[in-house]
Amino acid sequence: MKKVEAIIRPFKLEDVKVALVEAGIIGMTVSEVRGFGRQKGQVERYRGSEFTVEFLQKLKIEVVVEDDRVEEVVKSIADAARTGEIGDGKIFVSPVKSVVRIRTGDRDSTAL
Repeated sequence: MKKVEAIIRPFKLEDVKVALVEAGIIGMTVSEVRGFGRQKGQVERYRGSEFTVEFLQKLKIEVVVEDDRVEEVVKSIADAARTGEIGDGKIFVSPVKSVVRIRTGDRDSTAL
């Protein structure tokens, strides 16, 4: 099993959700996060004064899938989240050693 984490622009959440549902993914976790990369923040104006917002608001989507589904999920997320501009985000894939469904005690594949 692998955990796929994607950092995306907030307005792309619905597109990514639809793409994952179409790919057969039935669950995901979404968190609001802040960060910066090549975008290096953005200049905002408030009451005539300029200031730089260094940490931009993003969303982190987490999905755990079987190994054979990873490439399909990564492609679905990337295609749905892409705008072609700096700041589209990143996708990280990590191994998952074990999963336990708390309610039933199911483990690993049956817990997904």
